[in-house]
Amino acid sequence: MVRLRGELPLDALILSESAAPVRTPTALFIGFALSACGGQKAPPAAAPAPTPAPSVSAAATESATPEPPKKEGIPTECASKGTICEMPAGFVKRLCSATYPNVALVLFSKGAPWTHGFLTRKTQAWNAEGGASKQDWLEWDEEVVILAARVPPKGGVQISGTGGYQAFRWDGSCVTLASEEVTMRLPPEAKHPRIEWKYLDDGMREALRKDPKIDEAVIEMKKECKGVSVGDVSKQCELADKKLVNRIVKFVTTEGGLPEPQKLP
Repeated sequence: MVRLRGELPLDALILSESAAPVRTPTALFIGFALSACGGQKAPPAAAPAPTPAPSVSAAATESATPEPPKKEGIPTECASKGTICEMPAGFVKRLCSATYPNVALVLFSKGAPWTHGFLTRKTQAWNAEGGASKQDWLEWDEEVVILAARVPPKGGVQISGTGGYQAFRWDGSCVTLASEEVTMRLPPEAKHPRIEWKYLDDGMREALRKDPKIDEAVIEMKKECKGVSVGDVSKQCELADKKLVNRIVKFVTTEGGLPEPQKLP
């Protein structure tokens, strides 16, 4: 076989071509992927988590908690003084929302500054302020403590039931009185409703029984009434109960010095 100068033999040419690497499509794809990954930047490191604020201790929390407001006691001075010594409006509102027989003994006590009034006629009890009131009658010359004057609204229409006074009875109930139903002039003998011994708290009864006459009246009342002082009772029970009430009124108005009641408005 004739070959030109510089040409390789046929078998050498075949051998050289078979030895060359073959670039398949798969190899090309892998190479491209590797080069792409190698050129990408690494993601930035995550920012460190913020340091939590120090927790408030339980002791600090308790000290920061405001204490509940203390309940106000029975007032001892006039909130305003004109023709009468008026009590604070907030106290009057709380007082007249229920019945407080123990508070009555303190307000009627000797040395208290409050204005006393006396009924000029027999009057049915009612409470225009919408609070508690006993459904009975006040007797002529019954003694009350004047809590506040009821002033009608200025510039408005006169409404029935406005004006007069808000007053407090010996039995611990509030009553609304018209101006003509009460006078500040002391009668020959003031009257008062029944004072329920069983409704007085333990501290008040103990203080009252330190007076020998009251203690004697309590013993007599228990003997005659046998635990029942109203309703179907004997004449002796009625007399013993009335005697005890009179002793209490006498002691409160001449001695006083009773403890603060357990239940306050």
